[in-house]
Amino acid sequence: MSSESWTLVSLLAVLVTAMAVAAVVVAVRLFRARRLLRDAGVPENKKIIFWGALLYLASPIDLVPDPVYLDDIGILLLALRSLHKAAADAGAGRVPDK
Repeated sequence: MSSESWTLVSLLAVLVTAMAVAAVVVAVRLFRARRLLRDAGVPENKKIIFWGALLYLASPIDLVPDPVYLDDIGILLLALRSLHKAAADAGAGRVPDK
């Protein structure tokens, strides 16, 4: 292969590695959020949103092709917004009255 081909292959390998690292970071943050939700007392049926968002993030089937992560970001934002509302409704983050 020519040097241009090796450069292209190397660049693609770096991009794929960067995307894989980003996916791992997002997954770790989501699992930490799950632990916080468990401690906050959010109802179990609201936590399904978390698992759905994580499944969609890892799924090979997307609304928009994978190089464009707009659909993944949108799903995660909707899940976080919904979970934030559920946590607020459950009383998470409130200081108990003395």
